[in-house]
Amino acid sequence: MVKAASGKTAAAKHKFVIDYSRPASDGVFDGAAFEKFLHDRIKVEGKTGQLGDNIKISRNGDTNLTVTSTIPISKRYLKYLTKKFLKKNTLRDWIRVVASSKDSYQLRFYNIQTDGDEEEED
Repeated sequence: MVKAASGKTAAAKHKFVIDYSRPASDGVFDGAAFEKFLHDRIKVEGKTGQLGDNIKISRNGDTNLTVTSTIPISKRYLKYLTKKFLKKNTLRDWIRVVASSKDSYQLRFYNIQTDGDEEEED
């Protein structure tokens, strides 16, 4: 580990990216509302809405949202909050959260393909 000048260990940075470009391009997903939802719901030391300097949330246009933290935060917790936002906005039936890499998630539409072979049975 890298030691700081004062003898303390350097604060570890955790950076997670949530890519919502596919639903946003269809006009289904609102990035600003999602950013506000995360800002209001992420808990720090058991309290919501008190991110302080520990957690920064930034939105890059209509493509992705970046959560940078100096305190330990779980990637799984961000997935949980994303799913909660989708459920609240009745989008959970059409959009799923998929891990695209070690530190990022991607929102994708479910692949619903109907085959012409399946017909109604009387």
